[in-house]
Amino acid sequence: MKMNKYIGFTLVELMVVVAIVGILAGIAYPSYQLSILKSRRADAQGQLLGLVNSMERYFTETNTYVGAPEDHDTDYYALTIQSATVTGYTLRATPTGHQASDSCGNLEITHTGAKTAATTGCW
Repeated sequence: MKMNKYIGFTLVELMVVVAIVGILAGIAYPSYQLSILKSRRADAQGQLLGLVNSMERYFTETNTYVGAPEDHDTDYYALTIQSATVTGYTLRATPTGHQASDSCGNLEITHTGAKTAATTGCW
């Protein structure tokens, strides 16, 4: 008597693997998206601090913040000088594009170093 041995996977085994991969992807993808939002926010914070340094260099040279460097746009944030006076300034990073869904909203920093955001813990 001859027995046939089939080598391979059954349809049920394949469907179980597909279901497990789907569940893992469903859990991992939102975490990945959150991680991307946080890294883009950190990049904007760094660029905002770079703009602070630029403002301070300008003040050192001219003794005023008025007429300081132009606004800067990035791929995911618009960096703007909200107000600039002789003695102070407020800078803002506004999320744009895909980053607009970030719950932190606008990030702001003033000449005193005070940092604000829509949600606590974003700075």
